[in-house]
Amino acid sequence: MKVYEEITPKLEAFIKAQKVYFVATAPLSDDGHINLSPKGYDSVTVLGPNEIAWLDVGGSGIETMAHLKENGRIVVMFCAFEGAPLILRLFGKGEAIQFDDPRFPDLLAKFPKFDKARAIVTVKLDRIQDSCGWGVPFMDFREERDQLKRYADNEKMTAEAWAEKYYTKNAESIDGLTGVERPE
Repeated sequence: MKVYEEITPKLEAFIKAQKVYFVATAPLSDDGHINLSPKGYDSVTVLGPNEIAWLDVGGSGIETMAHLKENGRIVVMFCAFEGAPLILRLFGKGEAIQFDDPRFPDLLAKFPKFDKARAIVTVKLDRIQDSCGWGVPFMDFREERDQLKRYADNEKMTAEAWAEKYYTKNAESIDGLTGVERPE
């Protein structure tokens, strides 16, 4: 195990090469549910030596955003499924910037393959740590699934209907925490 002061060029290249990564958050409540979500697509970018962002295209739950609003704690994990074994964990404080936030368009521009998303999560890193990854199996990448992107990019849905879907469907987490909030 090695701890880094910042994301090095070698670590950034490793991050960009991964086809899947995992995001974990938890509520403060002892009886709340821990959330671990797999992420795909070309949906993560390094913003600086101690900051990343990833695109929250959408999905069935809102746990990550709700946990970040409550306490900000997050860890993002990348595993090498090909090449040299390596696991990289990025610990920090995250913020989910939802689609109607004034900062959202500038951040979305960092993900040119996407026209819409529910949120963009930025993470200010306070610990960057790798480990061996010897127990991670080799797996071959075949192709991305396109269902989530097609769902998010639904051209038949008006912008108002698309936003309303998230305001209602993702308003609350499974533990009752605030998710997507309607602007005042």
